Amino acid sequence: MALVLNEEQVMLKDAAAGFLAEKATVAHQRELRDSGSERGFDDAVWGEMAAMGWAGIAIPEAFGGLGYGYTGLGLVLEQVGRNLSASPLQSTVLVAASVIAELGSQAQKESLLAAIAAGDKLVSLALQEGRHHAPLHTATSASAEGDDYILHGNKVLVADAVAADSFIVVARTAGEPGEAEGLSAFLVDAGSAGLSVDRRSMVDARSAGAVALDGVRVPAANLLGTPGAAWTGLERALDIANVGLAAELLGLSCEAFERTVAYLQERKQFGRVIGSFQGLQHRAADLFAELELCRSIVLQALHAIDEGSDRLPLLASAAKAKLCQVAQRATSEGIQMHGGIGMTDEHEIGFFIKRARVAQHTFGDYNYHLDRFAQLSGF
Repeated sequence: MALVLNEEQVMLKDAAAGFLAEKATVAHQRELRDSGSERGFDDAVWGEMAAMGWAGIAIPEAFGGLGYGYTGLGLVLEQVGRNLSASPLQSTVLVAASVIAELGSQAQKESLLAAIAAGDKLVSLALQEGRHHAPLHTATSASAEGDDYILHGNKVLVADAVAADSFIVVARTAGEPGEAEGLSAFLVDAGSAGLSVDRRSMVDARSAGAVALDGVRVPAANLLGTPGAAWTGLERALDIANVGLAAELLGLSCEAFERTVAYLQERKQFGRVIGSFQGLQHRAADLFAELELCRSIVLQALHAIDEGSDRLPLLASAAKAKLCQVAQRATSEGIQMHGGIGMTDEHEIGFFIKRARVAQHTFGDYNYHLDRFAQLSGF
């Protein structure tokens, strides 16, 4: 497998870099935070992204998308990470669309994926229930009642919860928490009776919320896939989501590193630029080597998605674990090498560490994926 980009992919990456550097930068993210925006992103900018086809970049042409595959989406997400651009690209396009593609019927895919690709519908996955990512421990219940299901439970850390038109709610139609059997996925309208959204403030200033389901009635037609058999498709969708997050963390880490190196070449101490100090040079060189390794593992994982490789679970956890580790290091080193100014809100380097920490813990952190990688490898 050649871990290089073709001409079309390079053009896509450059186009994404140019657009985001103009319309969705760290400065724009600061403005969104300071304005107290409940939606957490600029609707006009999201409209432009959708108009360029980003909302359907990984969705097959048969369902109204561009069919560029997840490698194309990963290249865009890398640039999103570089600019800390806030949009529903992760919640709706990377995550929700992947779940629908894995679990939905032909009719559901034709309807929902086409609406997502056009930028007309925002959907968010409501999965997590506790402090840590533990999908098999889902306790939210879904009981059959005539032609409907009645949902009871609570979800936390639901991305773009305030802006979402619909939620994909993972609930139990059978089994006990901790079991793979019995998990089902339902498409639930955000305006459903008994459903409430409580907006939560996140350290990275992104919009998220807690979703409460108190006797929410959902038509059986809104069930995605077979009752009680959602885990296989959901697990693959989560692998895809983690590879996408790894791509975002790659861009974020590279940008934090490059900004730090630029600062080392400007800041003077004892009459010399601090970048001339050998101790700092060694730390920067070591991090540069780590980032090059990260590029390879992320691209390999993206290719694995598009090729339908059975090694995807292994590569997804390897990519997420590695990028969690390196993003932690890149952003922490960025703060340390900037010195006191790096701790101030006035300087932008602090925004990178905040976004990194949230992305690292989304759908499993370093320890979760390192453990999963070991188990998948037979340890």
